[in-house]
Amino acid sequence: MLAPGRGPGGSPMSMPGRRGALREPADCGSGLGAALALLLLLLPACCPVRAQNDTEPIVLEGKCLVVCDSSPSADGAVTSSLGISVRSGSAKVAFSATRSTNHEPSEMSNRTMTIYFDQVLVNIGNHFDLASSIFVAPRKGIYSFSFHVVKVYNRQTIQVSLMQNGYPVISAFAGDQDVTREAASNGVLLLMEREDKVHLKLERGNLMGGWKYSTFSGFLVFPL
Repeated sequence: MLAPGRGPGGSPMSMPGRRGALREPADCGSGLGAALALLLLLLPACCPVRAQNDTEPIVLEGKCLVVCDSSPSADGAVTSSLGISVRSGSAKVAFSATRSTNHEPSEMSNRTMTIYFDQVLVNIGNHFDLASSIFVAPRKGIYSFSFHVVKVYNRQTIQVSLMQNGYPVISAFAGDQDVTREAASNGVLLLMEREDKVHLKLERGNLMGGWKYSTFSGFLVFPL
């Protein structure tokens, strides 16, 4: 009896038209591993992480990335153990100060002519210093500022400027001599870097009658 696949005399028997059909299959495991490794290398390039705004999660192809073991920093950012820094949407900044009396402090006679306030109504983040009446930006961003400086029983024209890092940005005037109270008011949006400073300065005239009911306010519109 002939052995399967063998001809007479024990020689191998070939099948016509089926050359190579009896070969053993190649090693599929190593090929699959190489393809998987190549796919992982190409993934960051073909599927970038889309960083959205500061209040939304980071989305990777429809999957939500959760950063664990994180701790907030002083400027509102959150840094994880993976080295990922994500700004927190809860980092809010706002202040509003007012002048509650007409008493003139001795500082108004100095060469800086800073307009001082004596009461804080709002100071979220504690970035407005009442003693110096200066606001210090905690982070880079767009900030909104407004002021309303009242002169009382004073016939002189006053000019009030909002100063950013010692330079005037905007000014307002009050010079009506027929009223007992008049206000110099203005407002602006500013691009500020971290540690930038803003305060009000009396550029012209005097506030000898006081400036009760004057206000100075600001807040972070959005960070950059």
